[in-house]
Amino acid sequence: MDYKNLDVKIPKESENYEEMSEKAISRINQMVQSRFDHNKNNIILNTNILGSFPLDNINKLAAPLIESWAGNIFHDVIKVNDNDFSLVNVEVGTKRTDLADIILQFKFNNNYSTSNIDVKSTTDTIKNSGKGPNITSFAKIRSAYLEDPDFMFVILSVRYHPYSETNTDTGFAKGVIALTDFHSYDFKYLSESDFTINPALGTGQVQIKDIHYVTTEKRSTWKLIRLLDDKYIHSSRRTFEDWVREAKKNKRIK
Repeated sequence: MDYKNLDVKIPKESENYEEMSEKAISRINQMVQSRFDHNKNNIILNTNILGSFPLDNINKLAAPLIESWAGNIFHDVIKVNDNDFSLVNVEVGTKRTDLADIILQFKFNNNYSTSNIDVKSTTDTIKNSGKGPNITSFAKIRSAYLEDPDFMFVILSVRYHPYSETNTDTGFAKGVIALTDFHSYDFKYLSESDFTINPALGTGQVQIKDIHYVTTEKRSTWKLIRLLDDKYIHSSRRTFEDWVREAKKNKRIK
């Protein structure tokens, strides 16, 4: 990127952002792990259908169910006053056009921190299912970090193994979505090699190459924005002129 002749808006996050991010990720992991530890990591689908539960397109059904399962975790925690996870507010069921499926607010000492969670799920029974998911559009994610330099976008990746059971008394099928593993990380710190921008979709879609195997590297909000810009203009169908046009449209240039 060459910003030399442009008056680009430069965001600057709070000095304690990294600390808040680490605490939020830690609490999220603890809450989800608690469900696994208490064997509450299965989603049961009872039916009145005879035979086996159909699993061919289970990923389409599982994704929203796993989002709801995750939402239930945080709702259960918030019911407890002065809970052990510093969680003070939960919003679930945001609009599909929003970045987050779940929004959590934490209070660490006297500091409030908001985590916007995008729940992604993948199954081991469908090859490459959800392995390289679309996260959001380039325009939307860049604007979010520009408008709020402390914007915290957390990817919660859940792996599952679906299988079918039959009730021996009724013969009705039961589907089981067995959640087997999870991982969460702050998108801001996702390593450069782990995501790309697909120029064929809208303004460009941010995609994770392999959601099961990611690494992180600490960076500022400004460095992330520059990285997003660089990936955008070096994608196969974009140019610096395209970026300038989008920047003017979205008021990223003063």
